Amino acid sequence: MNFLDGSLFPENQDKLVITAAPYGPEWLPSDYPEDIPVTMQDQIQKAVDCYEAGASVLHLHVRELDGRGSKHLSKFNELIAGVREAVPEMVIQVGGSISFAPPEDGDAAKWLEDDTRHMLAELDPKPDQVTVTVNTTQMNVTEQMDARDYAGTSMGNETYEAYREMIVPSGPEFIEEHIKRLSNAGIQSAFQFYNINSYETVERLMRRGVYKGPLVCNWVAIGGGMDQPHIYSMANFLRAIPDGTMLTVESSMLNVLPINMMGMAMGLHVRCGIEDNLWAQDRSHKVTTVEQIQQLVRIAKEFGRPVANGQEAREILKIGVFYDTVEETLAANGFAPNPKGGTQGFLRK
Repeated sequence: MNFLDGSLFPENQDKLVITAAPYGPEWLPSDYPEDIPVTMQDQIQKAVDCYEAGASVLHLHVRELDGRGSKHLSKFNELIAGVREAVPEMVIQVGGSISFAPPEDGDAAKWLEDDTRHMLAELDPKPDQVTVTVNTTQMNVTEQMDARDYAGTSMGNETYEAYREMIVPSGPEFIEEHIKRLSNAGIQSAFQFYNINSYETVERLMRRGVYKGPLVCNWVAIGGGMDQPHIYSMANFLRAIPDGTMLTVESSMLNVLPINMMGMAMGLHVRCGIEDNLWAQDRSHKVTTVEQIQQLVRIAKEFGRPVANGQEAREILKIGVFYDTVEETLAANGFAPNPKGGTQGFLRK
């Protein structure tokens, strides 16, 4: 990604797309009862509140009435339908893990089997995006946490070891089949890039014709097998990706706000919510997802970056856009064309 003269001027940047992650599947309602919705109506209302605060993308997980993360796709269908009716312009992004929360206290925190995750392509109503993890990796969400972040919570009492040992399964067979099913359903793949390696895998998939759509992605800087949340890791990643990439920055706990401010200044997009962080920067109190969104809206105003509404976010994200050929895909995403006569893999025609 090039930063030419004037790149930091807000008039040369897209409007800011804010993704809200308000459902926090790693927490139990007792961890933050004031801001963890449990009933279906409350989960729908949470989406409305986030949209009215300034978020245009909803990162969606679902809870059962017992407060645990739901793994039933029928519940996802119900929540998506409710959000569609309540805030039709909001971009719905389903978390591809479905729910990595342990079913019972002390159980392993793990992602579901490939066949279950593939069924996200069959959700009805269909979401705008599904997050797609790229390459199997460690996902130790505790590594960049301070003990004060989870003290007194369910993670501190029962599930710390489960989250510390969590693995994201995402091998080549899964990735290719998953992208194919999502694309056939008209659902955008929102790639979760943990480092340059995972980005390079998607570039190769584009060059082979496996994925033919816009490069929309998150840079996930949470440590524990993924990139570290600091300026050198971010700059290294930004040097690798092409101009035109729609990139959202994502981190955890007290790293969320500074990483978002760096991204905001450089024309990137941001994510916040209790799935990422529970605390004010001085840890004096917990902050709700809506309060986190409102904070980013205030900061964006100081930066001079207008905040995108739902329709503007859809245009920036290129929701519903797919390309016909490998060549068109590469050109639209700012990549150099494939070398003539080069071998990109058995799927290239």
